Amino acid sequence: MHGEVLEKIQLSLGRFLVNEFLWVEKYRPRYIKDCVLPVHLKSTFADIVNGGELPNMLLTGTPGTGKTTIARALCNELELDYLQINGSEESGIDTLRTKIKQFASSVSLQGGYKVVILDEADYLNPQSTQPALRAFIEEFSANCRFIFTCNFKNRIIEPLHSRCTVIEFNISKKDMPPLLAAMMDRCEIILNKEGITYEKRVLAELLMKHQPDWRRVQNELRRYSVSGVIDSGILVQLSDLAINDLMVLLKQKDFRGVRQWVTDNVDSDPSVLFRKLYDNMLDYVDKGSIPQLVLILADYQYKNAFVADHELNMVACLTEIMSQVKFQ
Repeated sequence: MHGEVLEKIQLSLGRFLVNEFLWVEKYRPRYIKDCVLPVHLKSTFADIVNGGELPNMLLTGTPGTGKTTIARALCNELELDYLQINGSEESGIDTLRTKIKQFASSVSLQGGYKVVILDEADYLNPQSTQPALRAFIEEFSANCRFIFTCNFKNRIIEPLHSRCTVIEFNISKKDMPPLLAAMMDRCEIILNKEGITYEKRVLAELLMKHQPDWRRVQNELRRYSVSGVIDSGILVQLSDLAINDLMVLLKQKDFRGVRQWVTDNVDSDPSVLFRKLYDNMLDYVDKGSIPQLVLILADYQYKNAFVADHELNMVACLTEIMSQVKFQ
């Protein structure tokens, strides 16, 4: 009994420390009105709250656009208990079944039904894990709702599509100006609260570079605010420091870290990233591995013109580099 209590305290403390350290968690909006989203999407989610009934949902769109934030905001506004699971980290059927069953089988502290938020559901195996989730939806329908988030809806099997209300986080060019203005205001509030001196021009450049990935914008600001200043010097450092981080991960053969790095750093034009890798990696690898490194980069840059999923192509490239290239 004491062990369970201690474990809960440790988990709560861990979440607190993470939330304090990561701005994206510390300043995550709790309500729909505070989310940086196009008007039509805010209206859709407000209607759900006003109706008082949460359907099973599939939220799909590019990384960092607010899918997880909206899922949690819906639960907050409807006062529903929720369990959040990252599908890329906990993808085993047995683990998911145990966690979901324990959560869904108990009575909600708030009353009513509970909600399972399953992030990055598109990373779950479509032959085994995703069909099992379909069964979970049916098994726990009396007591639980499911919200799935994904970057690529074509990776989600049709039986899950058909059991969910699908909402796409599409952001048009017309939507972008007011969203950029709202995110600019949000970033200025965060920087002022954190006591960081900043240049508005630099902040605007970062927003333009990484929009509509608002999560990455906040992560970049936090990373480069260590000195207490966000100025034009940051723009020169961004790519080099990101590459340095990647080199450490590759040398350690940290696949999960590399995959997260790709999610955080793939630019709108992936060819730019391949060039950055080519320009910077030669200083980090053993001389005898340089020919192999160049061939791998050239091969995957060529493939990049034809593949549908540029993120997956980059992860595959870096995975091959980890396995084939010797680092200094």
